[in-house]
Amino acid sequence: MLRLKVFGHALKSNITQNPNTKRGLPLLPDGRCRAFCTAGSEQQQQQEEGASSPVDPFLQPPPKGLTYGRLTGFGRNALKTDLIHFFDGCNLTVEDIKVEYNRTFVPLGMLLQFPSRSAFDTATRLVFRRGRLYRLDKVDRGQWDIVTPYDGKVLLFQGIPRQAFPEDVERFLSGCRYDGSDLQLLMRPGFPDPIRLALVRFPTQLDAMNALRMKNRGFCINSPITARILQ
Repeated sequence: MLRLKVFGHALKSNITQNPNTKRGLPLLPDGRCRAFCTAGSEQQQQQEEGASSPVDPFLQPPPKGLTYGRLTGFGRNALKTDLIHFFDGCNLTVEDIKVEYNRTFVPLGMLLQFPSRSAFDTATRLVFRRGRLYRLDKVDRGQWDIVTPYDGKVLLFQGIPRQAFPEDVERFLSGCRYDGSDLQLLMRPGFPDPIRLALVRFPTQLDAMNALRMKNRGFCINSPITARILQ
């Protein structure tokens, strides 16, 4: 009996003096009590796994920042203002729209710059409800950057004679206010003969519209010329 009392006193003294014990339970290095029961261990493991597991992406809010899309299926004569009215509520401006042309300047699609991902999602729903012929796809910033904006300040003249010189085109444009240093004569494949084109940049959209009214269906060296504004 005396030995049992001595042993119990020594055990109690050891627990009291040991800094790594709390209420008789051993402590982990971070100060938490070690759980001996299976239920406590499983609960602790679930809490640790829940803290380290990633958040479900479907529950995250939509990312902020600019989002880009490519719209196809619109008519050849569609204007930027037509798209702004179509995508009402998406906060688009004319500066947020670029027209993508092929080598003969036939429009292939329109690149749209939305102020946020939520605005792009709204546009997608509008396409589904209003314009079944349209198609809106998400694209990256690189596709937006490579498209040249003309902003309604460039006229495309078609039907330029193959033998015409830049001086002949300048005489054809007499009376118009344009940038003579940015006049380009281009040759594109056509049937049965190649097509001669001229690109002329004007200081403002108003100057381009005035030149369109004055020179569309005019003549350059007895050849009929058609003019079209590039957006």
